[in-house]
Amino acid sequence: MVVDMQFHDGVPIGVDLPAHVELRIVETDPGFKGDSATNVQKPAKLETGATVNVPLFVGEGDVIKIDTRDRRYIGRSS
Repeated sequence: MVVDMQFHDGVPIGVDLPAHVELRIVETDPGFKGDSATNVQKPAKLETGATVNVPLFVGEGDVIKIDTRDRRYIGRSS
């Protein structure tokens, strides 16, 4: 991933992250057939160690898009 960093006298003082990142889900409860019709969400642990809420139909191993500004699920990666 490419990020922009700001330095002052050789010391990093800021980082600009991309608006969206794609991350793999490493741990989440299994979903059930037909769960995609509801707006219910469940926690999912990402490869970075962060946890986000995702729809019930998303499973372990799926790569998803996350909004870095508010750590919100956007959708599955294509």
